[in-house]
Amino acid sequence: MPNIKIFSGSSHQDLSQKIADRLGLELGKVVTKKFSNQETCVEIDESVRGEDVYIVQSGCGEINDSLMELLIMINACKIASASRVTAVIPCFPYARQDKKDKSRAPISAKLVANMLSIAGADHIITMDLHASQIQGFFDIPVDNLYAEPTVLKWIRENISEWKNCTIVSPDAGGAKRVTSIADQLNVDFALIHKERKKANEVDCMVLVGDVNDRVAILVDDMADTCGTICLAADKLLSAGATRVYAILTHGIFSGPAISRINTACFEAVVVTNTIPQEDKMKHCSKIRVIDSLHDPCRSHKENS
Repeated sequence: MPNIKIFSGSSHQDLSQKIADRLGLELGKVVTKKFSNQETCVEIDESVRGEDVYIVQSGCGEINDSLMELLIMINACKIASASRVTAVIPCFPYARQDKKDKSRAPISAKLVANMLSIAGADHIITMDLHASQIQGFFDIPVDNLYAEPTVLKWIRENISEWKNCTIVSPDAGGAKRVTSIADQLNVDFALIHKERKKANEVDCMVLVGDVNDRVAILVDDMADTCGTICLAADKLLSAGATRVYAILTHGIFSGPAISRINTACFEAVVVTNTIPQEDKMKHCSKIRVIDSLHDPCRSHKENS
């Protein structure tokens, strides 16, 4: 039986260390550096021959550099005769580019899937994919874990009026996610229909459902510039919600996101630790981070 070895990329070393601690293992020795022309160089500093290797690298920070580093690490382990290489990608890069929604648009998520397979990955573990069909882009096993158990636990432990709440999806695409959470809490759900003029800009919003005199909990897989969830929060407050929370699996928080959250009407914006949040929490007291390792997250197979 091959031994398990865990290596960390540079994007989220804190999460990698927590995974290793949870398993009672030490992180493998790896050196990552850049040449003066900004090429990425990775050196695996211990033998992986015949071993079951897990490489943890989230799609955050300098995403293109993180992705290239992951591909090189996978290939380095594969050509060093690792028995199996599993890429643990908590936040899958390019996940929003999952379909051809206009002429000449690329399906970049499929391209990333091809690159991971060609690099030598035998198995992919990720969390709350933006679109479940991304699993079908691969010809290797993909485990899409859900943060739902962790979210349910946080709601029950931190929102005293959770029995009088409405779970809200900020767009129609998240309806399945919020109905699942609402069913397990035995509460109502609502959704917001939005129309975009262009990427990251919402034209108008229509609320479908009732939040009057209730706590509204916005649930989504990710938030980037936070324009959508902040507009949704204003919409919910104007519709009679007593308080508004946002719970997100991946808190990307780029561009004006932090300033928008600070001026928005949220009681709290809760995210999992798939992306490092330490720096952002220093500038925004509303951000709360929950550890996705505390509870076993259900896979796609277990949830179906």
